[in-house]
Amino acid sequence: MKPTLDDIDNKILALLMDDARMPVSTIAKRVDIARTTAIARIANLEKRGIIAGYGVRLNQELYQPAVRAYVGIAMDPRKGASLVKTLQKMPEVETLCAVSGPVDYMLTLRCQSTAELDRLLDQIGAIDGVRQTSTSIILTSRIDRSPI
Repeated sequence: MKPTLDDIDNKILALLMDDARMPVSTIAKRVDIARTTAIARIANLEKRGIIAGYGVRLNQELYQPAVRAYVGIAMDPRKGASLVKTLQKMPEVETLCAVSGPVDYMLTLRCQSTAELDRLLDQIGAIDGVRQTSTSIILTSRIDRSPI
């Protein structure tokens, strides 16, 4: 059963996703509730598991310069589980999502150079069941609302 959230909960979550270090007093002012109410609301969101944790979002250009790419993979449907196992062993894979549409999976790769990206794409293309890949190199992020 999906937890229900009211407008205040949603506003608190939006503020915390934007800045998890925002003081509770600031959150309370922006949401127009008492500080103690904000504390209780946040504690309740944590207790219910809606807030699963807090993290740090790194400036990837400064922390770990890299080439990043989105890769769409069209697969033999019976080979999906083995693809996931193989990709889990590749540290360059940041995310892997099953998707609908012309590709079956979409992944994000991070590597140090375009030569390394080329090598990784060859490895992925050679995985049993992969019929086709399509790759787009990420040039820059214009909007990033990801929590981590």
